[in-house]
Amino acid sequence: MLAHQRALPRRGKIRVTVALSVLALAAGAGAAHAAPTAAPAAATPAAATPKATAWPGGSKVSIADDAGVFGSNLSGVSYESPSVLWAVKNGPSTLYRLVQDGSKWRPDTTNGWSEGKALHYADGSGDPDAEGVVVTPDGVFTSTERDNDNGDTSKPAVLRYAVSGSGKALNATGEWDLTSDLPSVEPNKGLEAIAWVPDSALTAHKFRDEHTKAAYNPASYPNHGTGLYFVGLEANGKVYAYALDQSGSKYTRVATIDSGFPAVMDLEYEPATGHLWAECDNTCKGRTTTLDVNATGAFAVTAQYDRPSGMANYNNEGFAIAPQSTCANGTKQVVWSDDDNDDNHALRTGTLACK
Repeated sequence: MLAHQRALPRRGKIRVTVALSVLALAAGAGAAHAAPTAAPAAATPAAATPKATAWPGGSKVSIADDAGVFGSNLSGVSYESPSVLWAVKNGPSTLYRLVQDGSKWRPDTTNGWSEGKALHYADGSGDPDAEGVVVTPDGVFTSTERDNDNGDTSKPAVLRYAVSGSGKALNATGEWDLTSDLPSVEPNKGLEAIAWVPDSALTAHKFRDEHTKAAYNPASYPNHGTGLYFVGLEANGKVYAYALDQSGSKYTRVATIDSGFPAVMDLEYEPATGHLWAECDNTCKGRTTTLDVNATGAFAVTAQYDRPSGMANYNNEGFAIAPQSTCANGTKQVVWSDDDNDDNHALRTGTLACK
């Protein structure tokens, strides 16, 4: 988030991890188009969030970028592979392709990525306030709060980008404006987080579709790709799962989920465990939760973790977990992005136990 756009003092943001296990969640049924035909059902009261326990990895955290490379507003991160990490800045909206350089991550110097690439809406206009990023089989997707060129108006949306080529700017190749399907929020309290969960994992865990009120059936949503998109709303800490029509701008809300936090800053799906992680920034002392599909087919919070003891309470708005193939000595890397660029650094790494 851009500090000068905040009407109130700056708040930290949090990213949440969600595992496929237990969240007794709201039954919010969105329609299969931009405007819902019926109001979402009232939320089912969520079970109490488990008490926070120690971070399930190493206590040490290391700086993972060179000083001054990104500045403030680096808001989301997502692994493409063990050696490629995507990061997004919310203002001015910029997408970075990062590659490993020893123990650090640096911008790729090929194909025009040295300074990152400016992001725009599909028609080439605007400066979408991109807060979250995720790499999927359908492309690179961002969750956005508003158009920074019209910063007083909320515009929660998901944008898709094709990242091949050497141009200096990217126009969205897909746009899903979720404004009419979500609660009305302030321009700076919108979609902070995004994750993608494959259909195969959802059906294996008997995930329940709150739109059809039956077991999730991917065939019910033509052209949605091979998974669902989970987005987190900062204003209320809720996570919303959507089937996005990849051939147009239609969408269907499939679930409404309680992250366990009053605000959510990032989401990360971990294939090895089936967890959907949710992260909250310094607003929640840098804690994370995991969510899993429970016996009723709903996502529910299964654990809450403190940040590593060796990390200060930074404004970490981004959170990503390295692929399971990188496990060594029982751990794998995790990356946090600090929106405030504390001590002139925006990226830090730590470890998470492999399970």
